[in-house]
Amino acid sequence: MKLLLAADLVPTSVTEKYFEEGDIRTLFGDVCDVAKEADRFIVNLECALTHSDGAIKKFGPNIKCTPECINGIKKLGITDVCLSNNHVFDFGVKGLRDTMAALDGAGIPYTGIGENDTDSRKPYYINKDGKIVGIVNVSEHEYTYALPNRIGVNPYDPYLTMQDIREARKNCDYLIVIYHGGKEYCRYPSPRLYNLAHEMVHQGADAVICQHSHCIGCYEKYEGAHIVYGQGNFNFVFAGYDCPECWYTALLIDLDTETNNIKFIPLIATETGCDVAHGDIGGTILAEFESRNAQLLDGSWRDGWHSFCTSPEMSYYHDRVKAAGTTEENTHWFAHYLDCEAHTDVWRELYKTWNHTNELDK
Repeated sequence: MKLLLAADLVPTSVTEKYFEEGDIRTLFGDVCDVAKEADRFIVNLECALTHSDGAIKKFGPNIKCTPECINGIKKLGITDVCLSNNHVFDFGVKGLRDTMAALDGAGIPYTGIGENDTDSRKPYYINKDGKIVGIVNVSEHEYTYALPNRIGVNPYDPYLTMQDIREARKNCDYLIVIYHGGKEYCRYPSPRLYNLAHEMVHQGADAVICQHSHCIGCYEKYEGAHIVYGQGNFNFVFAGYDCPECWYTALLIDLDTETNNIKFIPLIATETGCDVAHGDIGGTILAEFESRNAQLLDGSWRDGWHSFCTSPEMSYYHDRVKAAGTTEENTHWFAHYLDCEAHTDVWRELYKTWNHTNELDK
């Protein structure tokens, strides 16, 4: 089965009208031609398709577009949608159900959500000519994950997700994990994400695709499986936001599940969406990608991760953790509480995020 996998798709105030009108050539350029060659086209829809103004309480932007934007999504040939991400619940239960209704109306199936946390874990299967491709779609914890008593996305869990991968692998010929996580704008995995992706392969994944970072990261082939640490955006023209340079390039993944061959198609952002990056531009994107891939082999990716964490742009030493830097003792107390599993368990129990109270009356 020939699959085309794209990352973050968000119709915005700039592109909304083109999506509504189904003007895919303006939105996607030569991607329109690439899409015709795939058996299935899988994308991460990272916003609510809704007219609701009921934004949930959260840190970060609440993102939505009109349900009519489904016209462009369908016309491009997108066949399957992943919803386990940190924005699809930005307008609560109403926004998510409107999104589901728009996809249902267009005949586009989706995965990564459920009526509760257990239901959200159900795997997704694509059957073509007797061959079955499975997808496990999970997201890191922000303001969208399902609860025992509320609809939401499939939350990553270090134990349950591995169990889900093992179970899904029993029922398919090829298994893809689409993991919505990793640090925004970082081109390298954290040591945690690196080990996590490897363990997903050990549990049965043939490919692990990490999205969410809004930048192209790096790639490795590990024990015969493909691991991508960051695809970049797909179509996300964020007006009024000073985006970093890495925002404007991305990769489409062309994956053949019969041969296990993978191909990376470079993309460049345009004023109205995205396009295939041809010539020198595309060559440069891929050359820089290959350079980072080599760092996964020689171990220097860890230096890249550390440099990112200590950069001024990250400002992780800001006022919210200022006490940690007041004395050497306070700094080490803070580090210890982060490092020790039992202490972080207590923190999570005492300090619940708004996700635990948002929309419980809906």
